[in-house]
Amino acid sequence: MSQIALGRPARRPYIAINPWTALALAAAALALLPIATIALTAFADTGALWGHVLVHVLPQSAWNTAVLLVGTGIIATCVGTGAAWIVSAYDFKGRGVIEWALLLPLAVPTYIMAYAYLDILSPLGPVQGAIRYILGYSSPREFRLPDIRSMWGAILVFGFVLYPYVYLTARAMFLTQAANLVEVSRTLGVSRNAVFWRVALPLARPAIAVGVSLVLMEVLNDVGAAQFLGIRTMTASVYTTWIVRTDLAGAAQIALAMLVIVIALLVMERWARRNQRFASNAQRARAMTPEKLTGLKALIALGLGLTPILIGFAGPALYLIVAAVRRLEFAGLSAPLVRAAINTVSVSAIAMLVVLVLGFATAYAGRLRPGRLSAALARIATLGYAVPGTVLAIGILVPVAAFDRTLDGFLRSNFGWSTGLLLLGSGVALVYAYTARFLAISTGGIEAGLSRIPPSFDHASRTLGQSATGTMLHIHLPLSRTAIVAAGLLVFVDCMKELPATLLLRPLNFETLATLLYGEAARGTYEDAALAALILVLIGILPVILLARTGRAAGVARPTHAAGDHSHPTTLSTDQA
Repeated sequence: MSQIALGRPARRPYIAINPWTALALAAAALALLPIATIALTAFADTGALWGHVLVHVLPQSAWNTAVLLVGTGIIATCVGTGAAWIVSAYDFKGRGVIEWALLLPLAVPTYIMAYAYLDILSPLGPVQGAIRYILGYSSPREFRLPDIRSMWGAILVFGFVLYPYVYLTARAMFLTQAANLVEVSRTLGVSRNAVFWRVALPLARPAIAVGVSLVLMEVLNDVGAAQFLGIRTMTASVYTTWIVRTDLAGAAQIALAMLVIVIALLVMERWARRNQRFASNAQRARAMTPEKLTGLKALIALGLGLTPILIGFAGPALYLIVAAVRRLEFAGLSAPLVRAAINTVSVSAIAMLVVLVLGFATAYAGRLRPGRLSAALARIATLGYAVPGTVLAIGILVPVAAFDRTLDGFLRSNFGWSTGLLLLGSGVALVYAYTARFLAISTGGIEAGLSRIPPSFDHASRTLGQSATGTMLHIHLPLSRTAIVAAGLLVFVDCMKELPATLLLRPLNFETLATLLYGEAARGTYEDAALAALILVLIGILPVILLARTGRAAGVARPTHAAGDHSHPTTLSTDQA
């Protein structure tokens, strides 16, 4: 007998939320909370402080940031696109080594690059000393190069360390552009160089736009290199407004302005990819065959390929090795360095585990129940990667500090216990920052791994009586193990290298390798920081090796992302990090 016949009201339909969706909701909330906090804090009443920030801080820092973004974007675009075309369109001796070695600057954080070149190009450094020796001068008073602590120095440092983002995306598109388009152009009498400008470059424009947007976001995230080089950017202004002037609301207001810039960059990147299908149709055709070069042309191509490698990696790496050896011979391994290394590995490992769990939950929720909700949760969870670390740190500090105060007050008034700064003092806030910042890496990487598993495997497993969790344990987890390990490696390395969020959220007397290097460089004791910098660079090479091992086959797969199958650039950075 029906419920209506019995006079009982029918039950309202409801949407059941499985544990995976619940974890995905938690991940999205954790990523969204800092951004919402920034907006609320920025509109707080600061009295005359906002007027001071608006008149004396924001104009200069905004102008410096804009110039730095434009200059770095131009350098990274020219170097990255040019290098990608050379190794894709031409075949010459040494091309195979150049092809993967062009990725090596990814292993060098921007603040380490600035730290190294400050000493290399100083008036008493090896470069200027060699030039004076050749020219017959004996003192820096007689001859010295312009100071690298300038805007042009910052642009060159950022450009030559961040160009691999553009190189990766552009090379991926060049490798898959249709050979028939190039051959038809050559048949019509168009030279190889003209093919680049008229055919290859327009086709690769969407991918280049993605790479440039990643470069500009990395510039916005930096705080160490800008301060080393004497450039007061908006990120540096957030740091000084908060730490030096203890003006959290003013720092939040500058951070909100930076969020506007980030949104503008994302909109510009989407606009540049509006013709994405035009760029991606070429993937189905035969790839173009590189032209064989010999003699002088081969030497020129080799020199052009080696130049960014020497500037962006070999020079700083050689300096760090020499300085580290001198430091070891003089004083050996110091206790602060050992403690910083242990702290770095510990907090990075904990953050990696948290990020992998939440990233897997977000990706798996989308596989179990694909739809608007799961897609929206995945998109929100990856927002943190686009937010500069300094901005994210402010957004995390306010709610975490409020929780610490509330908990301490409640326990003190009711039980006489004092917890103090429980989350801030224990490093939980720092792990939270790493999680929100790098959740996009694990989510995108694991999504890519799960997408390679046919849905028929899921159907067969469920038919045999396995639950969703059982299917995950017996099917998805083993088959996506490689993607999970790769995502974990990328997250671990990025956590170790993260400087802005670590500077602002670390507990008292807690040093990581990045903050130890920052402190020593700020004091001018460059050799003391060389070991920490060298360790970070060596660890940073691990993702580069991972990318190099994928070879040309992985490069063929990436243009799909670059051409716009995903609307957020962090998906691409997941594959490239």
